[in-house]
Amino acid sequence: MACFDCFSQSSLESLLTLINEILDFSKIEAGCLALELVNFDLRDNAAETLKLLMPGAKEKGLTLIPEIAASVPQFVRGDPHRLRQIILNLMGNAIKFTPRGSVTLRVQVDPDSGDCVKLHFAVQDTGIGIPPDKQRVIFERFSQADNSVARKFGGTGLGLAISAKLAEMMGGQIWVESEVGQGSTFHFTVRLETGR
Repeated sequence: MACFDCFSQSSLESLLTLINEILDFSKIEAGCLALELVNFDLRDNAAETLKLLMPGAKEKGLTLIPEIAASVPQFVRGDPHRLRQIILNLMGNAIKFTPRGSVTLRVQVDPDSGDCVKLHFAVQDTGIGIPPDKQRVIFERFSQADNSVARKFGGTGLGLAISAKLAEMMGGQIWVESEVGQGSTFHFTVRLETGR
């Protein structure tokens, strides 16, 4: 009975994730997704995000490493929930595709910030890596690096597409550097206002 309950909970969570991703992508495509503009503590936001990911990382014996540069302002103004959504997606994928080692979240200020704060995030893992010919298509909707990935690891193929759109909506972009067997580093930038 306990195993059935666990399976049911897991199935419900997967279904809820799928529904939320489809709704988010539909809103983005229709131009109906509005970003919040609130002051928030960037370091607290990152710490809370890592806390959510800790159980999954611990279960696999992975180390989560936060590296936030001293030049990164503590308070910024933007959408903390959508920023967290991108980080959760990228780090969740990194944990999923990393059998051993670590996942690192780096945050630094891009020197070409202009009137706002341009932040550069990097999620680096020691996982399986992505073949060069697949690196461009993984940000397209319903696309994954390998057809067998969904069967082996699960996922909808929408998370990276949503993350790419959200980064664009926040004045940035997303890209990946990867080598098969050596891990991947997903980069994204966002432009935020200086907060209070």
